Amino acid sequence: MSDMYADFKEQPGDDPDDVLFNTLYGVRTIQLNRPKKYNALNGSMIRKIIPRLKEYQKSALASIIIIGGAGPKAFCAGGDVSQLAKDIAENGETGQATSKSYFGLEYKLDHLIATYPKPYIAYLDGITMGGGVGLSVHAPIRIATENTNFAMPETGIGFFPDVGGSFFLPRLEGFLGTYLALTSESLKGVQALYAGVATHYIDSSVLSNLTARLAELVFKDYDNLHTRLRIIDRTIEEFNTGLPHDEPPHLAGNLRLAIDYCFHYDTVEQIVSALEKERDSPKAPSQIKEWAKKTLEKLGEKSPTSLKVTLRQMRLGARWNTAETFNREYHIAAKFMRHPDFVNGVSARLIHKPATKARWEPDTLEGVSNDDVENFFKIEEGEDSLDLLTQGLDYDRYPFEQDLGLPREEHVEEVVKAKALGRKRIISTMVEAKEGKIGVSEKVEEILGRRAGIDGEGKVVWKN
Repeated sequence: MSDMYADFKEQPGDDPDDVLFNTLYGVRTIQLNRPKKYNALNGSMIRKIIPRLKEYQKSALASIIIIGGAGPKAFCAGGDVSQLAKDIAENGETGQATSKSYFGLEYKLDHLIATYPKPYIAYLDGITMGGGVGLSVHAPIRIATENTNFAMPETGIGFFPDVGGSFFLPRLEGFLGTYLALTSESLKGVQALYAGVATHYIDSSVLSNLTARLAELVFKDYDNLHTRLRIIDRTIEEFNTGLPHDEPPHLAGNLRLAIDYCFHYDTVEQIVSALEKERDSPKAPSQIKEWAKKTLEKLGEKSPTSLKVTLRQMRLGARWNTAETFNREYHIAAKFMRHPDFVNGVSARLIHKPATKARWEPDTLEGVSNDDVENFFKIEEGEDSLDLLTQGLDYDRYPFEQDLGLPREEHVEEVVKAKALGRKRIISTMVEAKEGKIGVSEKVEEILGRRAGIDGEGKVVWKN
């Protein structure tokens, strides 16, 4: 094994069974196997997964990679940050260095997934948070089920939305990513599909059958990745059991407009002020007033440092490519390991039973200066960089999102502006373009209701 892979050798104390690998014809399955810990990701698991992915990449017999979690509750509830915080509390700088090494290892895996040259599918069946997001959200195909519970809860533990959150979140529509990053709001079930976190939605009861069906697929040697993913996309639709009839898009209509308005600002103080205006406005609908009130309460519980760093991360990350994303996050994570909020937050929220209120340092937004924030993004001369495992395959936008996910607002806008059509015809046109994919009709309907109107001739017109 070359020096590049020396970090992935088994270490004393590694659990031999915390990840299970299986072969079914051309499918290779990776099952996270710590169900009692909600499949929380640790170094032992990463050291197993990376060599297998590199092995599958080289094997002509391995056509599709599927990752999932053991047990009924979680895909992966995050990285094992409790152990990291304990190590820092007990060992100081040595613990900080160990934690930095862990994040470096984790981000190498996440980047490998983001640039993987073969079809990689993630089953988001259960809790999908933190480190679990890194294992799944950069996959070209991400399947949500009725059990999906997606969130990025890092600002509540004195950290930041890492594992490529700098890339993924700012590229969600509007300012949804900023909202999810700052508030730790969760997306459950089909809501992950509507928000763009998942590309597909099926019932969990058919996942095993889907795996078996995917194992039957045989690709032509000359089929490129795009072609193979399109074949898989159509195959997944064979297992369409419909959408929940009583769960329309939640982050929609006036609520979505309020999110985009309040979270478009570039300082946390401005966001808080906008939310206060919505809460106190006599003209705001009661639903929006209540949402603003609860959102302010959520933000009030978060680390002020984490909130300010995360907002800056969302704005800068929109311009980073995948390689820069993980290199930057590696340095930001190292600085959080030296900040008291990480140990305080993890100890209060995850280690203490029952959970307690964290003591943030500083404990107000005013106490976090612009210089404090910018220091998290400075890379000092001589600092090590992340030695990524894939070179030359980085990108600025996910290459397959338009083909595999639901239509985005810009796609709907293009159709509306290019064709003078009525509402029903716009929807049917986009459903046909997506070959009847479930969720398209509901998503387009929501976008039209929020961003379009009807002219005197009954044609849809886009609102700027």
